Amino acid sequence: MNQLARRIQRTYLILILGNTLAASFIWGINTLFLLDAGLTNFEAFAANAFFTAGMVIFEIPTGVVADGWGRRTSYLLGTVTLSGSTFLYYLLWRVHGPFWAWAVVSILLGLGFTFFSGAVEAWLVDALHFAEYEGELEAVFGRAQIVGGAAMLTGSVAGGYIAQVTSLGVPFLLRTGVLVLMFVVASVLMKDLGFTPAARQKPLAATKAILVASLDYGLRNRPVRWLMLSAPFVSGVGFYAFYAMQPYLLELYGNSKAYGVAGLAAAIIAGSQMLGGVFATRIRNLFRRRTSALILGTFLGAAFLALLGVASTFLIALLLLILWGLIFAAVTPIRQAYLNDLIPSGQRATVLSFDSLMGSTGGVVVQPVLGHTADLWGYGGSYLLGAAVQALAIPFLFRSRAEKADADTRTTSSTPAPV
Repeated sequence: MNQLARRIQRTYLILILGNTLAASFIWGINTLFLLDAGLTNFEAFAANAFFTAGMVIFEIPTGVVADGWGRRTSYLLGTVTLSGSTFLYYLLWRVHGPFWAWAVVSILLGLGFTFFSGAVEAWLVDALHFAEYEGELEAVFGRAQIVGGAAMLTGSVAGGYIAQVTSLGVPFLLRTGVLVLMFVVASVLMKDLGFTPAARQKPLAATKAILVASLDYGLRNRPVRWLMLSAPFVSGVGFYAFYAMQPYLLELYGNSKAYGVAGLAAAIIAGSQMLGGVFATRIRNLFRRRTSALILGTFLGAAFLALLGVASTFLIALLLLILWGLIFAAVTPIRQAYLNDLIPSGQRATVLSFDSLMGSTGGVVVQPVLGHTADLWGYGGSYLLGAAVQALAIPFLFRSRAEKADADTRTTSSTPAPV
C-alpha cells in the first residue's frame, strides 16, 4: 500500500472515530432519556421514527449535495446540523417539551446524519481509487468497524456512567462538543480526491440529473435493487432492537435507574462490532459469493433476536445480544464492499444515500409498530415480532444472488468506471 492510500485510510478512520464517539455518548441512554422526558414507549419510538423519517426525506437531497458540491462539503454541513439539533434535544429534555417538538427536532437530527451517510464512504472509495489502492475493500471497512467499535465502547460506557453520576442530559452536551471538534478536524484533513463535483447547475436541474443517473445505477441495477429492498427489514428491526435493549436489560436486571447497565448494552454491541471487523475478511473468504454470507448472517441475526424475545434472565439476554451484535458486525463490511463494487464513482454518494434511505424507511414503520407491541405484550413479544420482520429480507438477498453479478465474487477493490 502506498503512502497516499495509507493517509486516506488514516483520515477515514479518524472521521469514523470522531463520528462514532460523538454519537455513542447517548446510544446507551437515548431511550431512557426520552422516557425520562415524559414520553411513553410508543412516543419514544415514534420520536425515533421521526428521526428516521428525516433521513428518508433528506437522503436524496443531501446525496445530491455530496455528488454535486463535494463529499467534504456534505460532511461539514452534517457536523453543524447534528451538533445544533443535539443541543435542541437537550433543551427539550430540560423543559419536558411537547411531543410535536420532539418530532421536529428528531427530523433535524435525521437531516444531520444524512449529510454523513454515503458521503464519507464515497469519499473513501473514490480517494482510494485515486491512490491506486488494489486491496480488499472488506479489509478497509473491517478496520473502520474496529475503530468505530472502540469509539462506541468508550462513548457508550462513559455516557452511561456519566449519566448515572450527573444527569441524562450531560452525554448530549458531550456529543455536541465532539461534533464541533470534528468540524475543525475535517476542515483540515478531508480533501476530495478522485472526484470532480458536477458542473454547477440550477438546484432543481442538478437534483434531477444526478437522481436520474443514480436510479440507473440504483433501483434499475438489478443486483443493487434487491439488496436495497432487503434493507428496510434488517435496518428497521436493527434500530428498534438496539434502542429497546436499554429498558429491556434494565427490566431483566431489576433496577430501572442503573444507567450504567444500559450503557453496557451499547458497549457489548461495540465489542461485537470490533470482533466482527477483525473477522470480516476471514468470513468473506469462507464463501465464494458475498451474498452467501449476507443470507446466512441475516438468518442467524433473526434467530438470535427470536431467542432474545424468550430470554428469561439478564445474563442470557447479554449473551444473545453479543451473538446478535457479532453477526451484524461481521456481515456489514461484506455488504458495504458488495454494494460499492456495483456502482460507479459519479453516482456513488447518491446511491449509497438511497440505500440508507431504504433502511431508514423501514425504521419509520417498524420502530413505532414494535414500540406499540412492547406496550401491549412486553419487550419480549416485540423482539419475537422483530425477528419475523427481519427474516423477510432473506428472499430479496436470494434475488440479488440470482443476478450473478461480478461484484458478488470479486475479492479486490474494483468498481465500474466513472460516468
